[in-house]
Amino acid sequence: MIRPFRLSPFPLEDAAALPLWRRPVSLLFVMAFAMPVAFATWSALLNNFVIEAAGFTGVEIGWLHTVREIPGFLAVGVIALILFMREQVLGLISLVMLGVATAVTAWFPSLGGLLAVTLISSIGFHYFETVNQSLQLQWIPKDRAPQVLGWLLAAGSAASLIAYGLLVVTWKAFDLSYNFVYLTAGGFTALVAIFCLIAYPQFEAPNPQLRRLVLRRRYWLYYALQFMSGARRQIFVVFAAFMMVEKFGFEVHELTALFMINFLANMAAAPLLGRAVAKWGERRALVFEYAGLTAVFLAYGGIYWFGWGVLLAAALYVLDHLFFALALALKTYFQKIADPGDIAPTAAVAFTINHIAAVFLPAALGYLWVTSPGGVFLLAAGMAAVSIALALLIPRHPEKGNETILSGLGPVRARQGITRPGA
Repeated sequence: MIRPFRLSPFPLEDAAALPLWRRPVSLLFVMAFAMPVAFATWSALLNNFVIEAAGFTGVEIGWLHTVREIPGFLAVGVIALILFMREQVLGLISLVMLGVATAVTAWFPSLGGLLAVTLISSIGFHYFETVNQSLQLQWIPKDRAPQVLGWLLAAGSAASLIAYGLLVVTWKAFDLSYNFVYLTAGGFTALVAIFCLIAYPQFEAPNPQLRRLVLRRRYWLYYALQFMSGARRQIFVVFAAFMMVEKFGFEVHELTALFMINFLANMAAAPLLGRAVAKWGERRALVFEYAGLTAVFLAYGGIYWFGWGVLLAAALYVLDHLFFALALALKTYFQKIADPGDIAPTAAVAFTINHIAAVFLPAALGYLWVTSPGGVFLLAAGMAAVSIALALLIPRHPEKGNETILSGLGPVRARQGITRPGA
């Protein structure tokens, strides 16, 4: 029997008595599926929409993505909001905001209008992602985290695949409009979020979260990796798909077909990547990811320097996403080294750090793009190489007191008989 909506907290340890579909991990899967429907549709149509409807060049698309990343930079505001509402409620309200803003995107076909509606949708997206990451690390046991996070990535990829598949099949066949597609996708996400607000209890993890700003010296490597990840990812998010439209003339259905191939690969690979992180450990997984990204970004540059063709560009796009999926290792690294009560505030701080470079890089690199697109990707390759050096500082068995290979000998190591840092 379905219990009514609960305003009072529901202890996480009691969740096993609930029907399977109403348990915390099930809610994580529903949210993981709902969010990409709006976001993937927005992404799939964006480059064609802004070029056709608003006459964007690399400069305008750079500014659009800079504005889109401002809420990510201000994700630390989540700490203030959870003083007044539960993380779960904040995450779902943010998901509603993302869905509604996506739904009305086509109503504003101008630079000013798109900047405004993008800012609103981005607040929803980034605040949802901040809270969602926190809830994942609180609700999923450490020993199952890599595998479950891999399956959550697969669920998100499946949602994106369905959205892209429908676009490929119906865009030209039914002569769909941007307005209809945005309304449908955004409305779906908003309705699912409202359903989750009503149908699920307010789960409460056993470890209360600190509701204040938390910056700890021993998390410095996690912060550094987050910063590099944000800077590197922005170059890919802003310019990789834009290149496919600007340089190779991809239309909506062609770009969406590429996204479909990408998410098919991610659906198949994400659970395997989760198992790989559990087996290899975070250090090896992240070094492998960053080495692969370095090669991919150098090859992107080669497309402009040596005139390499569209098939290579499309293959690199898929490979890029597969490497990015290994970023779940960064989540599990933090889960292992963190105090249980630090997860929510540190998720907010990490999102802000992740978006420091994102606020200025897209706009600045938009001007570089106009003169040297290959130079943009060369810069990204350099960032990936720096990330390799940072990842090598992760110990084989990270935990509190053994956060990096530079950590001094402490009580935890002494008890375990470890005689050298990073062992």
